[in-house]
Amino acid sequence: MTVLISLIVAVAKNGVIGANGGLPWRLSSDLKTFRRLTLGKPIVMGRKTFASLGKPLDGRDNIVVTRDPYFEAEGVSVFNTLTEALVLARALARTNGSDEVMIIGGAEIYQAALPLANRIYWTAVDAEPEGDVVFPPLATSEWAQVSSEVLPRGPKDDHNAQLVIFERKP
Repeated sequence: MTVLISLIVAVAKNGVIGANGGLPWRLSSDLKTFRRLTLGKPIVMGRKTFASLGKPLDGRDNIVVTRDPYFEAEGVSVFNTLTEALVLARALARTNGSDEVMIIGGAEIYQAALPLANRIYWTAVDAEPEGDVVFPPLATSEWAQVSSEVLPRGPKDDHNAQLVIFERKP
């Protein structure tokens, strides 16, 4: 079974994905979409992203990549390189019957995983917030948009958003 490497990210119009160790918006509809798309799949993240979550996400194998040789956290597997993390993530995906590993951030992990990725779940956030973390530039010549859906805006959403799925061109 082929296991896809997929990035899942919410990106503002100005490229911002984070601010002060968290998200620069409140988007309940996107968090629900994130849960639906990642549940039952291994998730790979950097240490700062893990710290922003505060705990392992339920229903998913949590894998943290960090340069800190002493980092430990209950309920997560820890690796020093993305390559090592992906070996475990792919094996866990196969064991769990999933065809996908989800890369959930942050910017350094996205940058390292982008050349390996087959798919991107891109929530386009209709805002231009201040922030200190941006998504790396996407080479549009390498990616094809395969679908798009407006996320219904609810009372717990600061902005309109749309989920766009890109797949790497052959």
